[in-house]
Amino acid sequence: MTITQLEYIVAVDTYRSFVIAAEKCFVTQPTLSMQVQKLEDTLGVKLFDRSKQPVTPTEIGIEIITQARIMLSESEKIKEIITDRQKELSGELRVGIIPTVSPYILPKIIRGFIEKYPQVKLIVWEQTTEDIIQQLKLGKIDCGIMSTPLHESSLTEIPVFYENFVAYVSKNSKLSKKKNINPEDIDMEEIWVLNEGHCMREQVLNICQRRKSTKGFLHFEYNTGSVETLKRMVDQNNGATILPELALAELTDKQLDKVRYFKSPEPAREVSIVIQRNFLKRRMIEALKNEILEFVPKRMKSKRKKEVMDI
Repeated sequence: MTITQLEYIVAVDTYRSFVIAAEKCFVTQPTLSMQVQKLEDTLGVKLFDRSKQPVTPTEIGIEIITQARIMLSESEKIKEIITDRQKELSGELRVGIIPTVSPYILPKIIRGFIEKYPQVKLIVWEQTTEDIIQQLKLGKIDCGIMSTPLHESSLTEIPVFYENFVAYVSKNSKLSKKKNINPEDIDMEEIWVLNEGHCMREQVLNICQRRKSTKGFLHFEYNTGSVETLKRMVDQNNGATILPELALAELTDKQLDKVRYFKSPEPAREVSIVIQRNFLKRRMIEALKNEILEFVPKRMKSKRKKEVMDI
């Protein structure tokens, strides 16, 4: 059994194709297939069901590939020990980030991070919380930037900042007549929310659930994964929505007039860097965290007078 063979079976599992796996491993397909076959012969079991398309791991193959990912992660630690002794950070950092955080922090930190660490290749994917959790567990990404707490025992959360939620309301909304609002003031009949699969949807619903009686959602159901779209729906179709505070930086003066803050303790989301318990690239992840902390306002670095919404 070799490290190369383990890399090949993990690649086949990841891409569910011998052809694509070979391309990603920079070898010919016959070479990769031969090494996978050798490993199966050595172990005396079949790791993949080749009769299915896409290729799927067998029941025992799933267990062995899971262990292979752990072994590859451990082998990478040898390289990391060497990297930690070097002054300059280098290598690849794969990051997953939820869409309701990405547009408000990534454009602000990317240039600074690249300029400080030119030898680091930063690869970022926008994904839902569920996808990021899955990618972390499979070792396909190094860290995730997302709302927490997740209540996932296999993952470690490093809180970075606490961002308040604010209401964004149209002129015809009852909320527009208030200077500051309570969650109980929100009428679910006029609120625009993200579609299922986005953790911010659950946080917003947790805020709104304090209203004792409501008939339900708007008579028009609209599914979107974009906070910016929710804002436009309020601008053009009335009603109200809930925005993360960092989204306010892009608003015009006219739009800022539509913002209503919650009374203390203000509902907020905890944004963390999430990693596997047995994680690699500690210095790179710490550098990413520090770059985010340089950007976010001081008041967001503490959860004082905030109520963190669960997801």
